[in-house]
Amino acid sequence: MAISPLSNETELLLKISKGDKRGFTILFEGYYKSLASYVFKLTESMELTEEIVQDVFIKVWVKRETLPEIRSFSNYLFILSKNKTLNHLRKQARYSAHFQSLEKELETDVRIEEENDLYEDFRLLIDNAIERLPLQQKRVYQLSRFERLKYKEIALQLNLSVETVKKHMYLATKTIKEHVYNHMDEVVTYILLFAIISF
Repeated sequence: MAISPLSNETELLLKISKGDKRGFTILFEGYYKSLASYVFKLTESMELTEEIVQDVFIKVWVKRETLPEIRSFSNYLFILSKNKTLNHLRKQARYSAHFQSLEKELETDVRIEEENDLYEDFRLLIDNAIERLPLQQKRVYQLSRFERLKYKEIALQLNLSVETVKKHMYLATKTIKEHVYNHMDEVVTYILLFAIISF
């Protein structure tokens, strides 16, 4: 799948390389949906898609000083997304037959070296925020996000009403976001928020 470059991409990349947050917002919003749609076709998971696309754009922001050196940003973004997707699928599927065939297709592209420091920092912040949640909120959040249970299933398992489960999820998500926002770069937190509400 080819991603069409934005009309003012070269100018945007130059601005972003100098820390222009407004330019990054335009770039991010210009590519987010097409990238998320592509990743979703491969993962068939909304949560995993959000995570992968977030990781991609966080890397773009962190490595922004190198952006003017990239000859085809749309191609760079596409390859980076494919590599991120492959890595996630490897972890999840442990080379199941379905993903082995997918892996061959994705590995035809040149690998882009990835740095995981920021990703790890983000995950640690999330883990720390989850540990601070009240017990019931924590259980609801973990069942929803980690075990992928639906609200109805969580309600049955914990003997709660669906509305109570929704309230716990709302409060848990709000608390986690606030914790992350207080400790992360504002552009990174924008990426996370945009991904949650846009796909």
